[in-house]
Amino acid sequence: MKKLILGLVVATLFLGCMKTERPDRYTRSIVYELQQTSEYEYTGELVVGELPSGELELVITLKGEKGSTAVNYPAHLHYEPYGNPDAAMAAMLNPVRASNLVSATILNELGNGTPINYDSFQNFNGHVKVHLASEGPDYEVILVAGNVGANATGS
Repeated sequence: MKKLILGLVVATLFLGCMKTERPDRYTRSIVYELQQTSEYEYTGELVVGELPSGELELVITLKGEKGSTAVNYPAHLHYEPYGNPDAAMAAMLNPVRASNLVSATILNELGNGTPINYDSFQNFNGHVKVHLASEGPDYEVILVAGNVGANATGS
């Protein structure tokens, strides 16, 4: 009888934990695909979400081989569609960690001081790039890139 009661208590606790739901993090969000752009086999996505505070969060998640905790891949938001080699940088994003292939950045303004929010991001003429390195010849290697805002259709 004690084993039966103990089993019911454990099962109730287990099922109670399984049903715990996390509320949605964003009031609005959109997902953009990031395409492989080099011989390195990475793809990914960029989630652009509006936090309840009105701040914009950009989360890059790559799919591919994970790396060392000491390695980061620089990420940038650029003006104009991908493919324009002279596209100016609009904002530096937090680097993607090679160990988990994720980057999260809170973005309230562009590098030139222009405020940005969810609505203005939808009209933004730009793209995102993730580089292999922050300097040297490997900086020119783009792991993934994708058009965002007015240049792309998210899901």
